[in-house]
This record gives sequence, structure tokens and C-alpha cells, in this order.
Amino acid sequence: MNETEFLALAEKVLDMIESQADDWPGSHDVDIDVTRNGNVLTLAFEDGPTIVVNSQAAMQELWLAARTGGFHYKFDGQTWNDTRGGPALHEALSQICTEAAGTPINVQL
Repeated sequence: MNETEFLALAEKVLDMIESQADDWPGSHDVDIDVTRNGNVLTLAFEDGPTIVVNSQAAMQELWLAARTGGFHYKFDGQTWNDTRGGPALHEALSQICTEAAGTPINVQL
């Protein structure tokens, strides 16, 4: 995948996460502040952690930063996989957001 293709794909993923997070206050009764600055998406939970998802074009990766650590994800054509063998991006983000919100959150990518 070339850089233009990666940037378009990363933008789509960030848009999907942002859209879902914008809906959580109504659908999950979650108090969250969702902000986007270019390729950086920040999810700040009230009285909880801040989660950051951003794209790294040079590495063609999406990065996730949370209290539990920093994680890097590469796209295999279907799924954003952790470069160190952990859960896929949607699974990790679902788990981290569920813990932060105190209610089940299922992130779809």
C-alpha cells in the first residue's frame, strides 16, 4: 500500500472510531469528550483515562496510547493487527473503552 492509500484508510478508521464515540453518551450513558486534531483522535472519559489513536504514515501504522501502554497496529488487508501479537485494534479499543466507561463498549472497524 502506498502512502496515499494508507492515509485514506487511516482517515476512514479514525472517522469510524470518532463517529462511534460521539454516539456513546446517548447509547451507553457515557460521559466522554471526543476531539480530533488532524490524524490524532482523543477520547477523554470523565473521571477516567484519556485514550489517543493516531496514524503514523511513515510506518503505515495506527498507534493507540492508553494507561495500559502504547500499541502499534498494521493493516493486513482485513484487520489492524498488533505488531507485538496482542489483540487486534478493534478488540483492544473495545476492552480499553469498556474499562474506562464501566459499561460494555464494542468498537467496530
